Formats: sequence, C-alpha cells, structure tokens
Amino acid sequence: MKNEGPRGAPPLRNIRLRIAYDGTDFSGWQRQIRGTGEQRTVQGTIEAALEKLHHGRVLLTGSGRTDAGVHAAGQVANFYTSLQNMAAERFVPALNSILPRDVRIMESRETAGDFHARFDARYRTYRYQLICGRPALPQELRYCLWVRRRPRLDLLNSYARLLRGEMDCSPFASAGDTSQSRNRYIAHAVFFVQGDMLIFEIRANAFLWKMVRSLVGTLLFYEERRLPPEAFRALLASAGRNRAGPTAPPQGLWLWHIEYYREQGAIPPIRL
Repeated sequence: MKNEGPRGAPPLRNIRLRIAYDGTDFSGWQRQIRGTGEQRTVQGTIEAALEKLHHGRVLLTGSGRTDAGVHAAGQVANFYTSLQNMAAERFVPALNSILPRDVRIMESRETAGDFHARFDARYRTYRYQLICGRPALPQELRYCLWVRRRPRLDLLNSYARLLRGEMDCSPFASAGDTSQSRNRYIAHAVFFVQGDMLIFEIRANAFLWKMVRSLVGTLLFYEERRLPPEAFRALLASAGRNRAGPTAPPQGLWLWHIEYYREQGAIPPIRL
C-alpha cells in the first residue's frame, strides 16, 4: 500500500509497531479470509482494533508469520494511518485499550513512508524455551517445552556451532513448505541457561515453515542418543529429512527480535 491519501489530503503516515502476544489461543499470525469461517488470528485481531480507531479498513503488514500456539515478544508490523493529529506513540495506549489481554502493543512510532516490516527485515531471532529435569508449573506449560531429563549443554552446543552461514535447510523443512529455495543464512545459534530454563536461540535472515521447531526436536533427538557432532554434520550435508528428529511442539517457541537494514537494532544480551 502506498502512503497516499485521498486527492487533496495529506499523505498517509506510516506507523511501525512492536508487538507481543501469547499465541496459545490464536490460530497463528496471518489473518483468515473474511466470511469463510475465519479463525482468531493476531493480525486479524489488531486490524479489527485499528478499524475501530479509523472507522474504516486498515491493513497491517507483519515481519513474518507465526504458527498457531507460537508466541512473540518482538513481532514488528506497520500500517498507514490517516489520523494526522494523533501522535505516533499514542497508538500504544489507544490500541491496548481495545485489544484483548493476550496481545499487547509495546511500542509505536512513525517511520519512513516506504518502510516495509517484512521486506526490510535483515535478521529474525527466535528463542525456544525448555524446562528440564524438574516438574513444570502449570502456567509454564503454556510457554515452554517440558523435558524430563537434563540434556547435556556441551553436546547440544557442539551441534549448534555447526549451524553457521549459508546452508541448505531442507532437513528441517516441513512437508508443507512451499519455499522456492530452502537455502538460509544462519548468523548465530546457541543453547544457554537462563534462570532454571534452557533456551535455544537462533538468528537468521529467514526461516522455513516450522524450521526452528524441527531444529529443536532434532537437536534434542541427537543429544538424547549421544550422537557425535559428526553425525549432525552428516545430517546437514545430506539435505534429507529422513535423518532428522521429531518437530518440537509450538508452545516453547518465541519470535524474539527483528533487525532492520535501516537501523542498528541491538539484540537483547545473552547471559551464559
């Protein structure tokens, strides 16, 4: 959508949002087609709130899709507004007063007219949270994967260190993935302990459908069997799905941070 208003009206302003949500009760990020038994989605929910503010249809563009049950702490989206007299930062309280409690606008600011939340993204960072070796609290089970045992951190990271650079990520592609190319650039992948949680963090230019969940399931599968790093290296070289492990469930996955070419966006620090 271009930032052009009706003839004779000022140009539309481009507003950038940082969004957090609990994905448990959403059918993913992407809006459903109207009038076809639509399901509850994050994009559709925020667009409905924007319509109330604007008294008309407003389209929201996200940095990427998340699946049903996946959460976000740093989703980014943008929309064009005709509200000329509303300060950009006021969209935070205005939208949060309308939105349900499981989706929150954390930041709103005016950005360049041609900014595009998806196409301008340079890197996307995901985190997967695990509770290991102790009973999980009921409320933790909405946001973490519970693992009975305590995995070996050194062995997990010996695999994760192999996830670097441009690579064919076909071993971690879902059968329903329609990407024309399965090559992705992975800048960073690591397991670390935060409090009493085990976190897997991965940063890449883009991801295949269910790729992070497949990676987590495969890494845990290899670690449980105490397979050497050479076995994981062979999996990466095979470009085949048959050596990979199961796909981890969605509730532990978080879209954590989006970096853009136009800014020096700092990733939250990792505490090893």
